[in-house]
Amino acid sequence: MSSVEIEDRVLRARELFMSGYNCSQSVFMALADLYDIPEQQAARLSSSFGGGVGRLREMCGACSAMALLEGLESGTSDAADAEGKQANYKNVQLLIHRFAEQNGSFICRELLRLRKDAPTPPVPDERTAEYYRQRPCLRMVETATRIYCERYANKS
Repeated sequence: MSSVEIEDRVLRARELFMSGYNCSQSVFMALADLYDIPEQQAARLSSSFGGGVGRLREMCGACSAMALLEGLESGTSDAADAEGKQANYKNVQLLIHRFAEQNGSFICRELLRLRKDAPTPPVPDERTAEYYRQRPCLRMVETATRIYCERYANKS
């Protein structure tokens, strides 16, 4: 994947987020075609991971999307494949650690600078100009997409 193709994927993820998809959906949908997953299925598969998994503010949804994608790339379907599991976990950890190095965390509430005990109602925030101005989520979507694309481009 060339740098132009990577930036096209980042732009697509950005457009998806700005159109109302959550952080996880935006990253996953921008890359799902690499694995022959239709857009509607990609949206559904990744929908529950937004807002730090169901808006619980745990692992950033953009990171969850990278983990889902890595499962498609290097995951195993054999329950007894300990070596395959280890390789996949290593790849996921590399992706998530890279994200944290660039953003200071991979935990949604920390990225949003929320208190640990802040309430987490399941109601999504309204997407307004103020929402986009205050939140770092668009940058997280772009970062996660770029990190995964670079991993995909450099795979052996």
